[in-house]
Amino acid sequence: MASFSKGLRVQLKVVKALMIRELVTRFGRDNIGFLWIMAEPLLFAGLVGVVWSYVRGPEYHGISMIAFVATGYIPLTFMRSSFGRSAKIFQTNSALLYHRQVKILDFIFVRVSIEAVGAMMAYIFAGIVLIFLGHFPFPNDVGALVAGWAIYVFFVFAVASMLAPLSEMSETVEKLVPISVYLAIPFSGVFNMASWLPAPMRDALMWSPLVSGMELMRYGLFGDLVTPYYDLTRAVGVTLAFLFFGLILCRRVRRTLTIA
Repeated sequence: MASFSKGLRVQLKVVKALMIRELVTRFGRDNIGFLWIMAEPLLFAGLVGVVWSYVRGPEYHGISMIAFVATGYIPLTFMRSSFGRSAKIFQTNSALLYHRQVKILDFIFVRVSIEAVGAMMAYIFAGIVLIFLGHFPFPNDVGALVAGWAIYVFFVFAVASMLAPLSEMSETVEKLVPISVYLAIPFSGVFNMASWLPAPMRDALMWSPLVSGMELMRYGLFGDLVTPYYDLTRAVGVTLAFLFFGLILCRRVRRTLTIA
């Protein structure tokens, strides 16, 4: 037990060091630094929300259009950035593997964690501003909101653990990684609540952990204004399956990875 605790402390220090290195490398020490990571999802969700409000009106199915767009597009930008930054992640960080405490899975964990923290900061900041402007409700169930985010982040990490080694094994996969985000959009729950869809389509979408996560997030925010549909058993099962294959691929790539 003592050796496990010691190993865990060492690994936490490794993750902390990798996070600091990643933040300094990407954002430097000038201007607002790390806060830039929440600027992209804020701008993206804000612009799309304004356009949707103009096209579809201020409300959609009794929900504020701006709030609906913000709750969908901010997690979507997190997914896009995480998938995009998982490509060739081992190759670009291979020099750090000289340190035996550093594992290749640490690189994926650090990047997904940074993107998740940035997206959550953007979510909270946008919510606070929009609450004061009267376009965002106060969260109805914080527990459901947090659970939805946890499912979403866990699944994105599992997929990134597959995309990262696959991009090292094939240049074609590397080029297709950005496209994977757009392929995932219909299964992300961004554009619709499951209750607005026909029953057969709704049941099929329950195989997507992204939909379950998004449904929980929106229920946690809007409460009885929406009827959430989610399947935690399928969400966790599919996520664990992706993670299992991702770990196998990571192990295979580590054996052939040349430390530069």
